[in-house]
Amino acid sequence: MDEIPDAWPLEEDSRPSQTIPMFPLPGVFLLPRQILPLHVFEPRYKQMVDDVLDGQGRLAIGTILQGQSAPEGDSEPMPPRVLHVAGVGEIARHEKTDDGRYFIWLFGIGRFDLEEAPSDRLYRQVKVRPLEETGIPARSAEPLTNSLRAALDARSESPLELPEDVPPELLTDALVQKLQLPQSAMEPIFTEPDVARRARMTLKADQAFPRPNLDD
Repeated sequence: MDEIPDAWPLEEDSRPSQTIPMFPLPGVFLLPRQILPLHVFEPRYKQMVDDVLDGQGRLAIGTILQGQSAPEGDSEPMPPRVLHVAGVGEIARHEKTDDGRYFIWLFGIGRFDLEEAPSDRLYRQVKVRPLEETGIPARSAEPLTNSLRAALDARSESPLELPEDVPPELLTDALVQKLQLPQSAMEPIFTEPDVARRARMTLKADQAFPRPNLDD
């Protein structure tokens, strides 16, 4: 039998949270330190960019779950469900066209847990908290780093000149970008909080998906 808690309800999540706009997109994952270019043309998302540029400059990329697109002819479709972990990014650069569209470049700052929040704007808003991650044990860091570097080199036209102190979690994200995995394979990797397990999952995917023939 579980122990009876000292107080009820249980203490709320102590992680710092903030409410920010969400840009839901199918099949898109914003990784830390990734630059994601976006063309923004829908009125609700042009409003979103206006608000973000006037505020803290951050927004969440919500990955729409497969099969969540609204059926055609539905005048009031339900908002599509998104993955429970999102990449949060800052607008590093933007260009506004004469007709009000935006080209933005979003710089990923990390993985965040998200939950839907009330919104009085045209776009959806979410409450985000940094994903609680489990670091890589020291005994596992070197072999994982070596394996990740080898996999990255194998998928690059020339050997990568990376600093020796690049942590394995960054190498993992760099390899994930090169793999260009389908959404079904990407979701468990993107949402995995154990960094060592995430690295091993990525290395397994590297073996499962064909590498390009760089000699052609």
